[in-house]
Amino acid sequence: MSKILTLKENRDFKRLYRSKTSFVSPTLVTYLIRNNSGTVRYGITTGKKIGNAVKRSRARRVIRAAFREIYPEISQGCDVVFVARGKTPYVKSTKVKTDMYRHFSQAGLIK
Repeated sequence: MSKILTLKENRDFKRLYRSKTSFVSPTLVTYLIRNNSGTVRYGITTGKKIGNAVKRSRARRVIRAAFREIYPEISQGCDVVFVARGKTPYVKSTKVKTDMYRHFSQAGLIK
């Protein structure tokens, strides 16, 4: 398995938000766009509406854990941004993983 790359630049996040490809579930919003690098890069956003710092950190941990499990099944060549929702800090990573898997399969990115 190759190293998982993360998005860090604000312009990358904005580019994904402007894309028209997004999928919504009660625990997660996923923005997707194809890239030419042949790798999967991802970023996570948690706003203050999620709660205090402890809840935002838990939401990021849950999303990261779910993405690590599903990463080998994703076809290469896309950028992804996950936005945590209000329920994210209160659910287990398996629930987020099922939502994430559904989003990727709807986008046609599952091998």
